[in-house]
Amino acid sequence: HITKNTYITDKTMAIKKRSRVPGVMITQYVENLPPGKTTPDFTRKPTAMTAQEGKKAFFKAVVTGEPAPTVTWARNKGETSDPEKYKTRYDEKTGEYILEVLNVTVDHADTYKCFATNPFGRAVSTATLNVIEVGFKKKKPGIIVKKRKEKPKKEGEIDPKFWEVLLSAQKKDYERICREFGITNYRWMLKKLNSMKKEQEEEQAKVVENVENLKQIEVKTSGNAEFEIDMKVKDPNSKVFLYKDGEMLDYGDGTDKSSKHNMKKAGDKYTFSVNNVGPEDAGLYQVDVDDVNIFSTGLEIPDVEFDGMLKDVKVIEGQDATFECVLSGPVTKITWCANDASVEAGDKYNITVSEDMLTHRLVVKNCQPEDKGIYTAIAGIKLSKASLNVKGGIMQYALFCIKNTYKYIMLYISDILLYMVYYFCCLKFWITRIKHVFIFPLHFCPEPGVHFLSGLSDSTANIGESAELTCKLSSKDCVGIWYKDGKKLESIDGITIVKDGATHRLIIKNCKEENTGTYKFEADGRKSEAMLRIEDPPKINADALGKFSEPIIIKAGENAIFKLPFSGKEPMKVQWFKDEEELLHGPNAKIESSSTHSRLFLTKCQRKDTGEVKIKIKNEFAAIEATSKLIVLDKPAPPQGPVEVVESSLSAIEFKWRPPKDDGGCPVTNYYLERQQLGRNTWTKIGDIPGQPTYRDTDIDRGRKYSYRIRAKNSEGISGLMETDDIAAGTLAFPGQPACPKVVSAFKDCINLSWLTPSNTGGGSIIGYNVEKRKKGSNLWSQVNPPDEPIREKKYAVKDVMEGGEYEFRVVAINTCGPGEPSGPSDCVFARDPQIKPKFTDRKMKSFIVVKAGNTVRVNIRFEASPLPDITWLKDGVPVAKHVTITNSDKGSQLLIPSSEHSDTGIYTIVVKNMVGQDTFNVEIRVTDEPMPPGPVQLVQNVEGTVTLMWTPSPDEKRDDRLHYMVLKRDSVKRTWRTVADHLFNHKFTAVNIMQGREYNFRVFAKNDMGLSEPSESPVWGTIKKKVNLPEPKILDFRSAPKFIVPLKLHAAPKGYECYMSCAVSGDPTPHVTWYRNNVSLNTNTNYYITNTCGVCSMLILMVGPKDTGEYRVVAENPLGKAECSTQLTVRGVCLHYSGT
Repeated sequence: HITKNTYITDKTMAIKKRSRVPGVMITQYVENLPPGKTTPDFTRKPTAMTAQEGKKAFFKAVVTGEPAPTVTWARNKGETSDPEKYKTRYDEKTGEYILEVLNVTVDHADTYKCFATNPFGRAVSTATLNVIEVGFKKKKPGIIVKKRKEKPKKEGEIDPKFWEVLLSAQKKDYERICREFGITNYRWMLKKLNSMKKEQEEEQAKVVENVENLKQIEVKTSGNAEFEIDMKVKDPNSKVFLYKDGEMLDYGDGTDKSSKHNMKKAGDKYTFSVNNVGPEDAGLYQVDVDDVNIFSTGLEIPDVEFDGMLKDVKVIEGQDATFECVLSGPVTKITWCANDASVEAGDKYNITVSEDMLTHRLVVKNCQPEDKGIYTAIAGIKLSKASLNVKGGIMQYALFCIKNTYKYIMLYISDILLYMVYYFCCLKFWITRIKHVFIFPLHFCPEPGVHFLSGLSDSTANIGESAELTCKLSSKDCVGIWYKDGKKLESIDGITIVKDGATHRLIIKNCKEENTGTYKFEADGRKSEAMLRIEDPPKINADALGKFSEPIIIKAGENAIFKLPFSGKEPMKVQWFKDEEELLHGPNAKIESSSTHSRLFLTKCQRKDTGEVKIKIKNEFAAIEATSKLIVLDKPAPPQGPVEVVESSLSAIEFKWRPPKDDGGCPVTNYYLERQQLGRNTWTKIGDIPGQPTYRDTDIDRGRKYSYRIRAKNSEGISGLMETDDIAAGTLAFPGQPACPKVVSAFKDCINLSWLTPSNTGGGSIIGYNVEKRKKGSNLWSQVNPPDEPIREKKYAVKDVMEGGEYEFRVVAINTCGPGEPSGPSDCVFARDPQIKPKFTDRKMKSFIVVKAGNTVRVNIRFEASPLPDITWLKDGVPVAKHVTITNSDKGSQLLIPSSEHSDTGIYTIVVKNMVGQDTFNVEIRVTDEPMPPGPVQLVQNVEGTVTLMWTPSPDEKRDDRLHYMVLKRDSVKRTWRTVADHLFNHKFTAVNIMQGREYNFRVFAKNDMGLSEPSESPVWGTIKKKVNLPEPKILDFRSAPKFIVPLKLHAAPKGYECYMSCAVSGDPTPHVTWYRNNVSLNTNTNYYITNTCGVCSMLILMVGPKDTGEYRVVAENPLGKAECSTQLTVRGVCLHYSGT
């Protein structure tokens, strides 16, 4: 796969292409490549290598291209032309171009480039040479590999990497690490690990104050790998080193996206990242401060694929969600991420792996709206993603309240009924128990406190810009306090504190560096913190950038100056590039930079210096780029061959050529031509012709030969010349034979042909073709097309054929001199349609159709076959009845039953057959109707707690083998119908869990493919209560005046919520209870639900409003006296809303 980016400067074109080999860049010099020509490319590029000082180093490359490219070598810093240091050669056996560094020194550490060039383009590949120093020498610039000091491993001793990984690992990973390194004695391992940790902590204490929050390396959803450390370094000048498998790595600060390894520091947190992780990045990563190891972590990249991908999951709030994936190979552990954040097994997540370690499962427990999002499984460098959607919201909260209220009410009613049984046996116990039971909880729906609906989040702002921190509380009335680094903030110059309902904002205008810090918002005991970082990245003024972006146009030999002012925090690194290659200070390029501007001075520019000029400015916060163009004007390059002769006849010579490869930056205005006749020494001036690369010369002598010189002209001058070969005038040259024509397709009334242009056109252009035919066995050829109408295209449809005849065809090419020799004959071909075995073309054909009796049945079958087939329809293996209509066509068949009956039910088969073969298709048609209900239902109890239902079958059962039954049940408590059995093919069913004290009703339905019948109702079933023989009670006088055992309590309810009031009253005879609000009776008010059960007096207000505020009083009266109890209800105006998605 090759991607192209075309950069056009005036009319000069350079096409940037990316090779199939990663890291190779190709530049194509021409827009359209000639046939058979290619740009250079690498089939094997040179690879980076590490060599010890004093040894030899080799770079090898294999290139392709037509014509064969020329290979050259270069390096960024220095030359490769010194034969005492470098040697280049070509190995004919292997086809390798080799650069050999004879005696490696530290100076040879550099980036080397290999160039493959031919007339149509250039390919470039780079490789790095790393040098390992021997002994102690003075450091020199270059790319030098530093090796980490490893502890020597004694024979029979455990690999030191085991302890380095274990010291930085969590306890839950100990068993896995021991298994990987083959350690089985866990007790010995733990004992030695504790002693080694003490030694490590003593060693680390020399360079750092503390190390905590160690996060192991893991691959993220972005394709990068990261690990983190929180450590406070004692000496700010201490150096932090990063190693991979003992080899030191160079790392960037994260601003340069091309950097492979990066480290970002925020306070005491160090984040290390590996960009674009590949299999080569697997290994042991270690972080050292000076020479002390701080942290070690291993990156494993298993070579596996996802055989089973994750699937999207939808659940209701409170349910569990399960994600599952299947790998192509066993992996002990993969990484799970929720919304790009990795998750671990715990109270919220359950992570399991199958025994074969192929199936990995993540269970999200008790899903809430905040759990929805994208979940990712990462195995090595492979990803699989799926979404989780959680449905629910305020209705779940209301349902929770109702369920709890209902549970308490049912509990108290059941207790009261039980105690009433023993009432006459033990009065004292009954009174004591009733006091305990009637302490009814008044707050079924506890009111949540104030909390954050959205907290503060970390933010970044540039110097001079405004920054804003925002959070939102659940209460609009709550007031909070802002802090910065622990100090209370007030609205002063530059800082504004805004409260908009439940939203609180802190706005900082014209940010300064001292505004960096940790900001906190505190309200009602709740806190939210965020970090604000003020940056000063490089900036370029818009006017200066616009001026810099304008191309600089100069003439060859002149100087070019690029200057750009900028601002930003120092230190800043300034780099200049031309065509993506960095410019360094040298004879032809001078760079001047300061803290406010940079200037590039290019001297004695040539045409080849034309290109893109880019400046890159970078500091610790960001990097910025600006691009301009340098256009150097010069005379054009010579015109390009080859010259194509369009006409060479008795009256004229016409030829054309290709424009110059480089027009010099200016359009070619004219071409200057000269002519020489063969045999003469002088050149005759033809003069300037317009800027089209073609010429027709009519001043010629018959039979003479001529050659021409061509030069291109633009506003800067005239190019070098291009000379043509000798061109003859006036010679008759007929075209050669075309290749034999090919038969594209054949039918009974048409045969389609195609052919190629002859390789020899006879010196002129082809103006058309004649096609001739003959029957097989005949010697007589006849022209197919009209005599004076040559065929312009290289294809033709011959329609003058007879069905069944066998024909041959040939083609004659025609140019300005006339027709040439005919081609050889084509293959023999019959004029008949192609033979195709019958096959059905509709993939959505139904194999099962249900139709209601009396409706029309229509079955359409599509097929293709040649010759036309015979079509037969069968029903259950025999021909269809006469009332069934069959309609056939060339490409299909239709079965039609105008008014279906039950007898039309069956399996219909279509058979499509011709001389090539046959094909069949079956359709089951079921004609039915809505079933009749079953007969009467009888109820029998054979076992206590069960009821057996028996019913008479539906009359339709005999003629419908798919008819079955469904049973529904309803009890006197729930009073809703519930399906207890379905798909019953008998006439009997036993219902279980039949409880005493309840009445049950049953319904039996008949079902078939059309739907349900009317139900058959059963008689009411109810268990007989058993009588309890109690001893004859003593006659006691229990009469008493009304008395409140449990009084009313004070209530404060939010607006729009329910409010439940209750109290308990005793008295005999049972007192009459009346509720009052502000001395107005409520017993007949339908807005209040009032009950009095066994002395428990309760009232429910379904939706509290301001009108419900006031005093509530309960009055209990009987013939022996009167009692009162009162309370106060306060309605709060603020209502906490629960939102759900």
